[in-house]
Amino acid sequence: MRAEKGKPLPLGVSVSEGEVNFSIAVPEGKRCELLLYEAGRNRPIRCFEMNESIGEVRFLKLTGLDPENYEYNYRIEDEIVTDPLARALAGRETWGKERSLAKHEIRGVLGEKEYDWEGDRPLHLPEHLVVSYSLHVRGFTRHSSSLAKYRGTFEGVVEKIPYLVDLGINQIHCMPVYEFEENGEKTNYWGYGPAWFFAPKSAYSACGDGRKSLKDMVKACHTSGIEVILEMPFTGDMQGQLMTECLRYYCLEYHVDGFILNPYTAPVEEILADPLLKGTRILTHDSGYQTVMRRFLKGDEGMVRDVIYWLKHQSQKDGHFNAVTEQCGFTLQDLVSYDGKHNEANGEDNQDGPDYNYSWNCGAEGPSRKKAVTELRKNQVRNAFLLLLTSQGVPCILGGDEFGNSQMGNNNVYCQDNPVGWLNWTGWKSHPELPAFVKELIAFRKRHPVLCPEKEMTGMSYGNKGVPDVSYHGENAWKVPVEISSRQLGVFYNGKDRNDQEESLFIAYNMHWLEHAFALPALPKGKKWYRAVSSGEGVLETPLEVEDQRITEIQARTIAVFVGR
Repeated sequence: MRAEKGKPLPLGVSVSEGEVNFSIAVPEGKRCELLLYEAGRNRPIRCFEMNESIGEVRFLKLTGLDPENYEYNYRIEDEIVTDPLARALAGRETWGKERSLAKHEIRGVLGEKEYDWEGDRPLHLPEHLVVSYSLHVRGFTRHSSSLAKYRGTFEGVVEKIPYLVDLGINQIHCMPVYEFEENGEKTNYWGYGPAWFFAPKSAYSACGDGRKSLKDMVKACHTSGIEVILEMPFTGDMQGQLMTECLRYYCLEYHVDGFILNPYTAPVEEILADPLLKGTRILTHDSGYQTVMRRFLKGDEGMVRDVIYWLKHQSQKDGHFNAVTEQCGFTLQDLVSYDGKHNEANGEDNQDGPDYNYSWNCGAEGPSRKKAVTELRKNQVRNAFLLLLTSQGVPCILGGDEFGNSQMGNNNVYCQDNPVGWLNWTGWKSHPELPAFVKELIAFRKRHPVLCPEKEMTGMSYGNKGVPDVSYHGENAWKVPVEISSRQLGVFYNGKDRNDQEESLFIAYNMHWLEHAFALPALPKGKKWYRAVSSGEGVLETPLEVEDQRITEIQARTIAVFVGR
């Protein structure tokens, strides 16, 4: 083994035939040494001074070593430092185990085994056909009720792929899966903050190798037609070019389909312009859809104009997705069960987490045995799914919402690595009617292209039928109920304007606490309206012909979908 002059770029470790280049940013004037360890040992066997520098970058090349047999760290002055750009870490295979850098218990890994991708590639699904699902890799299967063999791991997600496919999901959003320090004054359950962004988290691996397990998960998802999107909330002190390099790395090395970024820290425009990342989904969170639909759901006045916009708008064109609930905030069950947040368990006097949740507890705060309350909550949950899955943009379901998962009113479970923050799957068995409803509703969306068109509808006619592709109605046909007091809206999707074989739909949204009449738009000769879906009835196996083809009564807080055939 011999030390030679290396290269300053790229930063981090570069392995080539018979040699390894080390490069790290070090403040000017500080001493820097490379520490080398035998793989699996926490005592350095060699130490190399890193004197070569350009600017604040130190670099060194070692020849004549097999990377598979070694691990590394740096010593800057008297402090042991693990490479912030390490591709994998040793010593972090067990979640929650305290480790000491000073005792060399965490080290960067040099070697990497060849991986057989078996011809796998990113899926590049048509954007308008995506139905996504947000999950936390650990929390998704950590609870015993998940019945997963490898709970809280990438492998646990793989075990649930048949469930996701059966539900109708073809894209998953994963909260941070890179190496972060979970131990601290409070558990860092979500993974936000300083991290080793290039290194998959080995504590999420059943075999202790985060790189292999993440690749296995991605490959298994792709085999089943599911895209994998990783949330990458880079910290503000990370350079933009390193963020771009990190995303490129996950695309090339892990075949991921896209990323969710924080636009306040990541140079999103620069990343979108990167040639290598063209075709990779670059997403950001947006609260516009969520706020409007939550307020409409609970019956706020003055929402109809905004609802019209968000029902029609294709959020994916802006790099967004539609979500009524997300990891940060209430679950859907809690959204209809609590007026206020209940984050006392976080130890911050309930001062943390969003204050404005636009939630409504349906008449009682928290768990209730009152039948009127529980039935109304069930109805509101179905309404929320109907709003989400009849909107034109890409829908994203928060994992567990489809079987009533609750966080007991906690809307900020960033530190809750326990049953509060984990998905409780008991609802999947005890209340099978809700997941069945969601599954059938997703299938209904996929069967009706007017709900997920390739191009955004405009309210104009592009055929020769003279009827626009989408139009809005109320108690009178063609009259939009935009009065401040209005809490109802009828939407007509004209399938015939697009394709003579495509069914038209009329969706009546009544978020008022009173029953309302809706005018049914006239259909071409020989066609009739049939009720196919409603909040109370679910998705009907055989749609029911509507007795009065001109007007229909919609019960309070009910959404109904009619097909023209």
